[in-house]
Amino acid sequence: MTALKTRAELDPAMTWDLTQIYISDEEWEKEFGSLDRLLSRFLGCKGHLADSPAVLKEALEADDALSLVMERLYVYAHLKADEDTGNSESQARMDRISARSAEISGECAWFQPELLAMDEALFNEYLNADILSFYRRTLEEIGEERKHTLSDKEERILSLASDVLSTPDKVFSLLNNADMRFPEIVDDNGGKKELTHGNYNRFLESADRNVRKGAFEAMYDTYAKFKNTLAALLDSQVKTGVLESELRSFPSALEASLFADKVPAGVYNGLIDSIHRNIGLIHDYFKFRAEILGLEKLDMYDIHTPLLPECRLEVTWDEAVKEVCDSLKILGSEYHSAIGQAFEKRWIDVPECRGKRSGAYSSGCYGTPPFMLLNFVGTLDSMFTLTHELGHSMHSYFSDRNQDFHYASYKIFVAEVASTTNELLLHHHLLRKADDLKVRAYLLNHLIEEFRGTVFRQTMFAEFERDIYAFAEEGTPLTADLLCDHYFKLNQFYHGDGVAPDDRIRYEWSRIPHFYYDFYVYKYATGFSAAAALARKIIAGETAPYIQFLKAGDSKDVLDIMKDAGVDFINGDPVGDALEFFRENMLELRNVMQQLKPGK
Repeated sequence: MTALKTRAELDPAMTWDLTQIYISDEEWEKEFGSLDRLLSRFLGCKGHLADSPAVLKEALEADDALSLVMERLYVYAHLKADEDTGNSESQARMDRISARSAEISGECAWFQPELLAMDEALFNEYLNADILSFYRRTLEEIGEERKHTLSDKEERILSLASDVLSTPDKVFSLLNNADMRFPEIVDDNGGKKELTHGNYNRFLESADRNVRKGAFEAMYDTYAKFKNTLAALLDSQVKTGVLESELRSFPSALEASLFADKVPAGVYNGLIDSIHRNIGLIHDYFKFRAEILGLEKLDMYDIHTPLLPECRLEVTWDEAVKEVCDSLKILGSEYHSAIGQAFEKRWIDVPECRGKRSGAYSSGCYGTPPFMLLNFVGTLDSMFTLTHELGHSMHSYFSDRNQDFHYASYKIFVAEVASTTNELLLHHHLLRKADDLKVRAYLLNHLIEEFRGTVFRQTMFAEFERDIYAFAEEGTPLTADLLCDHYFKLNQFYHGDGVAPDDRIRYEWSRIPHFYYDFYVYKYATGFSAAAALARKIIAGETAPYIQFLKAGDSKDVLDIMKDAGVDFINGDPVGDALEFFRENMLELRNVMQQLKPGK
């Protein structure tokens, strides 16, 4: 059995260099000590916002200065905590900045209520004041929040409670990443290997059905043991969202979540409806998979294995870097020069190790590099994860360098667009090189799997999340049995008659961290739909609108930013177009597999 390395055993060249944020922990402590001074500047404007536009400008500038430092402190703390979740010093640092952020948020909660308590005519005068022209977009958005803003004291209470209200997410993360251990299973070589979050998907891709089945059973038998605890955590998370939406007078938690992005609920529900209308596409795909794999029906652990296992594409880290960089040359020299820094200046934490947070993400703060956490294990999926997170990082990189801090942070709705565009460009690059029919079939299958996982699967998650919030709003307790039964029912609908799932799949909800992110998952599906349209434009030579999209930050409403880039979610049908893209690739895969049949 190969044991995971500890953090200390890793090659430093394969880890991120967080000294680009703070040269040392002591420097972090020094800046942490500056928070009181920055807060005092902002609080000096309290009670005086109606005095003059100049005072309001001072308050907004003071708020930005404070927010910039808090963001930097938080990002460093969470990156250090995630690189080794068992490091008590790092966890303590994270707890300190989280608690202090909650306190400061409470101290700053007066601002919006005081601004909105201003006479509406005076507020409108401020909107048109030249001295506040830079902040006009922000002030307009605050005006729209008038009916959802509480009193000064109520906002302060909610802000002070934010750290406590985030407990379900924190407990889930610690249980899932640090405390939960999985058993050893038999690998492809007949040896024993510890199952981890990082290698689970690799086992599911095995050509040996017994290996896939063993990994699946070990994973969900472990989660089943914690089902009641995990149900209680998710129930608390959902109740928190419902409570906050009710306090702020939103019709539902869903609409409260969509409000900041100015996305109508019709976009969310329309995604689910569109998938329902076209659910036969994915059902046909599963039946096709069963036919190719020689199975009467698939089980859930048969969905990930390549249709041509002998053509498995495994990649080294150096190979992955080369292919990703080559695939992105199409975006031009400005973009390609930027991604070179990610590898040369150690923005990426590459290998899996003991105690490291599972999964992958891009995270950074204004004025520092956008860092990437990976758990690279040498698979094709790992290479696509690299380009996915690099897409996020480049979005942040270009936004930060083209927008002031105040407007640099793009909304979550567009967050998955750049990452998925990168994935589709990598697919295009690899398919263009693939002369061998087997390699072509393998890549087409991988592309279809990306679509399945990003559009169909994430929409299933979005429907589950919408439903459980609706249950909670009706007063129905989210027990383990209810969550398991409802999830299993949805899973059956989304997979159809071509899949006879192992009953253990009913526990899958309990391992999905995104259910703690308040209606985030639908954005993967809408993001993929937008990316499919953008990738086609880029391949056709239209790169300028895409680069401008990356630079836009939060300078406009998200739907307007997408429309400028050529993707219209209100009057167009990007989800329907993406489903046609799925259909086209499915037909090509069928054709290639037909050509590969003996005798052809």
